[in-house]
Amino acid sequence: MNFIGRKEELNTLEKEFRRDGSFVVIYGRRRIGKTTLIKEFIKDKQAFYFLATEEVESQSMKRLAGVVARVTGNSMLQRVTFTDWLDLFREIANYRPEEKKVLVIDEFPYLVKTNAAFPSILQNAWDEILKDSNIMLILCGSLISMMQKHALSHDSPLYGRRSAQIRLKPLPFTDLYAVQGQPFSQAVEQYSVTGGVPKYLEFFEPGEDLYRQIQEVVLSKNGFLYEEPNFLLKDEVQSANSYFSIIRAIADGNHKLGKIAGALSMETSSLTPYLSTLIDLDFLKKATPVTEKNPEKSRKGLYFISDNFIRFWFRYVYPYKGELELDNQQIVLDELEKDFIQKFVAFSYEDVCKDIFASLCRSKAVDFVPSRIGSYWLNDINGDTEIDVMAVDHQKKQVFAGECKYHNKPVDATVYYELEEKVKKSAELRTAFPGYKILYGLFSKSGFTQRMLDQAEGRDDILLIQEDHIL
Repeated sequence: MNFIGRKEELNTLEKEFRRDGSFVVIYGRRRIGKTTLIKEFIKDKQAFYFLATEEVESQSMKRLAGVVARVTGNSMLQRVTFTDWLDLFREIANYRPEEKKVLVIDEFPYLVKTNAAFPSILQNAWDEILKDSNIMLILCGSLISMMQKHALSHDSPLYGRRSAQIRLKPLPFTDLYAVQGQPFSQAVEQYSVTGGVPKYLEFFEPGEDLYRQIQEVVLSKNGFLYEEPNFLLKDEVQSANSYFSIIRAIADGNHKLGKIAGALSMETSSLTPYLSTLIDLDFLKKATPVTEKNPEKSRKGLYFISDNFIRFWFRYVYPYKGELELDNQQIVLDELEKDFIQKFVAFSYEDVCKDIFASLCRSKAVDFVPSRIGSYWLNDINGDTEIDVMAVDHQKKQVFAGECKYHNKPVDATVYYELEEKVKKSAELRTAFPGYKILYGLFSKSGFTQRMLDQAEGRDDILLIQEDHIL
């Protein structure tokens, strides 16, 4: 798979490379592409790349000595037994001191597991040797909780040393769609399963039958992704069963704090720490209406599974584990045929539309500078009001309200009339954004009826977005 996207992250790394005393921390969940990003960055640079593993410390030193020997061409180093990390770091610093170099320590948490004092050792190495030796240091790791504790937190010996940090997220839909060369609907349906995680994409070929690939990679006991959430969670938390139960409750449609607690027979106060951990680990996200001025403190927050693949797994794999263990994959294939497009993909399409709108704003195709892109909902006595995509532009005093329709038929003007009515009837929106211009948007994969096209003709407050472009 070719390198895709990550322009902002590469720009950050290049900027850091040009400065003195650069110390960058890169972290994010497994499979997200951290190592690929680093290797893309260092491919034209003098670099020492060291991948830590779960081995005794003496073996780690021996392997780093091998890396230094290969880069410097000093084969003698491979025959030296190092007992002090600082001696190795001095060898790196002394090599071509006039030339800028990059030292990468990948999977840094494994070194901490082996020697709890390693952050202090590295702090000493940075302060005394590396910082003033024309070296850019990159620490990378997949164990998010350990990276936060040992590389970023106030209690870490390394606190205050970093000059930048990058928390890598899944690739956005628009970056993938731009290079995949497949029809829009196929790209959306694939994305609803893989969620833009680079490693997952390696197992899903564009243009191939999606259900067959799901069967081979996800539903088969031997498939690469059959046990993926187990591996991800057990690396990060103790008592993974409790976290599994919470994710399962949310996958079943319980999104309010009280409903999740009720489904699990837990007190909300006991549940909150688990939810916070799952949010930190990128398993969950807490969404609030865009009208909320303090989202962190909002009582209107709803909890959703943030990762498309994990959401897919808990919907189509976890409930049928018994059958899948007996190689009965047909039961899941029947479920996919029944509601995968209408319920699962259509829900994922809303996030795709948010990404498309953000991309249109960045490219100036839409004259809108969003300070926030999300959704809107209100439960009141007059019924539930929901708007799929809502964004706010405080600079130009604009609000964008959009509806997403993943249908095989063109979207008609009725959808626009209903959206306009929702906005006009919402006293909460008028109160939150007084005097703001309303911009309406309709997202469709199958185009628009002539009646809708006529309605939008000559209007600067209606955007018709077919696939990823404005008509």
